[in-house]
Amino acid sequence: MHRLFAELEPSLTVTEQNLADRVRYILRSNIFDVAELERLRREAVPSSDENATAEDAAPQMVEQPANVDAAVNTPVMVDSNDDGTVAQELELEHMRSTLEEAIVETRSTPLENQPRLPRIALSKRNRTVVMALNPMLVTYLEASRDLCETDSILFGAALAVCRIIGAKVSTAGCATGHSSAIPAWRRRIEERIAKARALIGRLICFRSGNNRPRIVCTVRMAFAGTNVSLSQPDITQKQTERIDDLKQRIAAWGKRIRRYTERSTRFNQNRLFQSDQKRLYESLERPMVSGTGPAPNQADTVVRARKPQRGPLDGSCGESVCGYYAHGPRHHNAG
Repeated sequence: MHRLFAELEPSLTVTEQNLADRVRYILRSNIFDVAELERLRREAVPSSDENATAEDAAPQMVEQPANVDAAVNTPVMVDSNDDGTVAQELELEHMRSTLEEAIVETRSTPLENQPRLPRIALSKRNRTVVMALNPMLVTYLEASRDLCETDSILFGAALAVCRIIGAKVSTAGCATGHSSAIPAWRRRIEERIAKARALIGRLICFRSGNNRPRIVCTVRMAFAGTNVSLSQPDITQKQTERIDDLKQRIAAWGKRIRRYTERSTRFNQNRLFQSDQKRLYESLERPMVSGTGPAPNQADTVVRARKPQRGPLDGSCGESVCGYYAHGPRHHNAG
């Protein structure tokens, strides 16, 4: 292109970079439309029919590289004009494919296994994504046969929006899943134990001679609020004392978890035993007339064996009449 410009305008001195910048500015500014650019290109590049004579064979061979350069550079200039359009088309195609995948996935997923969608912010970018996906839904909604399919299409569109903007979506099956069986207090104590173990590891690394910045920073945090300095002579002894203190805390926290777990287990067993005892009383109090009435439920009779007992329940505990059922599950034989 620069060689062709030098031949057409020999009086002007322009570098290749300057010429390319000017052409790019003209194309992106839309000063000329496509028809005008094509007309200018045809006028600038001479036709091969005009140079078909024999005496112009040698000049034609010289001018051929210029024509080739013009033919190669011309599509590139047109593509540079459509950089924004091409990027927009690629983005729309990506949105369309994401929407189709989400709708197909939603149709084949049971309602109870659908993921839980988060609440997204009403930012300008998110609204732009929603406005771009709205026209794409027309085809799917027109082909919808019932309300369930329409619901799956709308849910798939919402899922596609979350995936396009990068919002975090919970895994499948969490929409109707139950909460964690681990109590909050136990999770907090386990987090303390994990942090204490990590701190012990950093202290041991520093005591063995590892002076990496991250290790040193963690050790300083371990001694924060004390008068201990890392440069004092007895720092090794202070580290050992700190490690022993953390180990004792971990042991105490573990004992607390075991104690709380045993208490919770004992409470659940007592509650289960009380419900079983109530059912047993109800079965024993049913009217029985000369053996024709309903017999006690065998399951209710033996269900009291769920709770382990420390002694027999047949009156052999030393009393004339065992008052086990009168005292309830806190009797000395009940445990």
